Amino acid sequence: MDFEPFTGPSPTPRFQASPPGGILSKIFLNDKGVRGGWRLLIYAAFVAGLGFGGGIVLQQFIRPTRGVFSLGYWFAYEVFCFTVVFGAALIMAQIEGRSPGTYGLPLRGAFGKLFWQGCLIGLVEVSALIGLIAAFRGYSFGEVALHGKELLRWGMFWAVLFIFVGLFEEFLFRGYTQYTLAESIGFWPAAAVFSCAFGAVHLGNPGEGWVGAGGVAAIGLIFAFALRRTGNLWLAVGWHASFDFGETFLYSVPNSGIVFAGHLSNASLHGAKWLTGGTVGPEGSVFSFLIMGILALAIQLLFPAKKTEPAQK
Repeated sequence: MDFEPFTGPSPTPRFQASPPGGILSKIFLNDKGVRGGWRLLIYAAFVAGLGFGGGIVLQQFIRPTRGVFSLGYWFAYEVFCFTVVFGAALIMAQIEGRSPGTYGLPLRGAFGKLFWQGCLIGLVEVSALIGLIAAFRGYSFGEVALHGKELLRWGMFWAVLFIFVGLFEEFLFRGYTQYTLAESIGFWPAAAVFSCAFGAVHLGNPGEGWVGAGGVAAIGLIFAFALRRTGNLWLAVGWHASFDFGETFLYSVPNSGIVFAGHLSNASLHGAKWLTGGTVGPEGSVFSFLIMGILALAIQLLFPAKKTEPAQK
């Protein structure tokens, strides 16, 4: 297969100058240059600056409707957020003397084989999950709610939107941040930190719960495992996008505690909370954790580590 394992930061960044003596150099520098923690703070400052300035401009063209959740505004928001976090990484790439693709989204391979493999894995995951819940009489597809042009319009909307959701969330939690923190504390400790943050952020969704957030953190670790084995985020982006698409549109169930308009059918979940996930949706089902475990094993088998891969920290 045409991929390189993710082994951590490049050994030759532009910051690699021998640090001078003194207390400040010990705080800010190490033998590799500027410490990863400080680079993360610089990155966060660029994100804040781009987000603030860009947000002012964006509001001149698109304004949220008070009291009404606007899907159009959400779409613009996701595109904007990805632009901000990726744009800040482009600046850091220039400062650090690295290719922007080093942080997980190389232009070569964009929306290529790994992305479509990820889309297939995500659809298999959500279909297997819904299938198991239905087998225990916890899911009913209901009547088809969309027809003709409306079916095509909503299907395309959700597909494109969730690609941007996948790009934004994967790069935010497993892009520049993961790459840089891994330099200081190792790949898996960094992955654990950002996977927990990934789960915690979802607790802000109405209907989300601790079990669902735990499931989000667990899939974050599996996405990190996919990053480690494939060398980039394209598999995880496709996987993330297609799973969300399957939940929200294809099977019309709550997605991390939220039920959206424009779904394919009038589906319903009914039965014990351990089976259906309750208000969280299928992500809170016991079967979700079972399937995630199987998929982690599948990544282990489908994307074996190269013999030259250094020992994980």
